[in-house]
Amino acid sequence: MMTINEALRLIAGTMILLSLFLALNYSQHWLWLTAFIAVNLMQSSFTKWCLMMTILKKLGLKSRS
Repeated sequence: MMTINEALRLIAGTMILLSLFLALNYSQHWLWLTAFIAVNLMQSSFTKWCLMMTILKKLGLKSRS
């Protein structure tokens, strides 16, 4: 089963690729989503808190095996 850290990396990477695709094909304003994801990843490294990790825990994913 996937751990929280693996799921978080998968979600962040997917969202970044999606925002880049949308920026290239629709509007460069989608790059704000990329920036938002980057800022959240940076703040979580300092605060040790991430909303997506909280959500994944509530969905039943485990921290480590």
